[in-house]
Amino acid sequence: MTVRLYDSKAQALRDFVPLQEGHVGMYVCGPTVQSSPHIGHLRSALVYDILRRWFSYRGYDVAFVRNVTDIDDKILDAATGEQWWALAYRVELEFQAAYASLGILPPTYEPRATASVQQMQELITRLIERGHAYAAPDASGDVYFDTASWPAYGELTRQARDNMEAAADADPRGKRDPRDFALWKGRKADEPASASWASPWGDGRPGWHIECSAMASRYLGTEFDIHGGGLDLRFPHHENELAQSTAAGHGYARYWVHNGLVNTGGQKMSKSLGNSVFAAELLELASPLAVRYLLGAAHYRSTLDYSPGSLAEAEAAVDRIRTFLERVERRLAGTRYEGVGAPVIPDAFAAAMDDDLGVPQAIAVLHDTVRAGNQALDADELHDAAALHGQVAAMAGVLGIDPRDARWSPDAAPAASALDTLVTRLIEDRQAARAAKDFAAADRIRDELSSAGITIEDSQTGTHWSLES
Repeated sequence: MTVRLYDSKAQALRDFVPLQEGHVGMYVCGPTVQSSPHIGHLRSALVYDILRRWFSYRGYDVAFVRNVTDIDDKILDAATGEQWWALAYRVELEFQAAYASLGILPPTYEPRATASVQQMQELITRLIERGHAYAAPDASGDVYFDTASWPAYGELTRQARDNMEAAADADPRGKRDPRDFALWKGRKADEPASASWASPWGDGRPGWHIECSAMASRYLGTEFDIHGGGLDLRFPHHENELAQSTAAGHGYARYWVHNGLVNTGGQKMSKSLGNSVFAAELLELASPLAVRYLLGAAHYRSTLDYSPGSLAEAEAAVDRIRTFLERVERRLAGTRYEGVGAPVIPDAFAAAMDDDLGVPQAIAVLHDTVRAGNQALDADELHDAAALHGQVAAMAGVLGIDPRDARWSPDAAPAASALDTLVTRLIEDRQAARAAKDFAAADRIRDELSSAGITIEDSQTGTHWSLES
């Protein structure tokens, strides 16, 4: 069956047809690293982890890019008592550790905004040349996208330009229209010199929206399959991404996918209400496996209403899966059915996942299969129990919630998470060295990993690591 996704731009379910047969290029907006990750960040990252896993199960080669916004007004404002780049790096590591604790696969590429400033400037120059951007006339160094020059502006969220609010990302002093948004921000006197880059328009830094357009096109090409992110990013961020990229002549994203947000206690989560639930708090209240189950169980487009009681329900659900798998394995040990039961995904589960990533319906199939398997064991129907065991293992595996996975061991999980974070960082450093043609440094990193018993493999989908057996 063809995978179908709800395309926010079309506002309809669409059959997924890849740009390149057998391949999926997916860009997801990652965090702005000014403060610690919260439950909303985890939910969003997990949604696209499950989507990526399902595409892989369906036989696609997935290039998955999730960026890190490591330069932004919010980061500069939050950097009190430490350098802005030190804050950004510290918080970035918090995000990586939180993602790893939930078994979220590392991206194929995880570019930082500060590493693609050249590509951002090239894109801005192209927009100016095509008549869709202009430098502010007040010598501030600011550059803005000219929204009046692009009739399609508003097509993602189906808003008329005249009904849009003014862009609040920069002082309107140099704008032709209050809705024009910043592509480049000239350096202000009170900003650190380290947060500034030379440009044709004067020293400064990129605006938020241009960062993602440049990084997505750099790593996936000027046209790619899927752009994902939270529902709160549709406007203005994704609307502005779409406008500037298509105005530059790029095809950009063919499908726009947005995940729902998280409420706590029936209220929208916000700093002003003081009801944010941070990743560290959440992981103290329940096992990482239960947290993954909880955040992934609702349909990705729905609003997830979190309460502490829902964690207990998630713990009970994963315990039912674990108990069944272990019960079957104990009963079949030493019998002719031991090892019987291929890991087969049931048709009903696959149909649910193919239909706009219907995880709630898929999980219902998983639990129905657990109940049928327990009934087969009770009736001593060992062949049926073995077959159902294989199905449960396959479904839990593709969702990333197989309780037998070593990463969920109470003793192994923290160590596995820490190791993944450290090795991923070294791999990124090696990639940066190779990009800079510093092959001696790249080889040294490979040798250091090898001496620690870690094998790295370069492929078309990125660099992957494993422990030597």
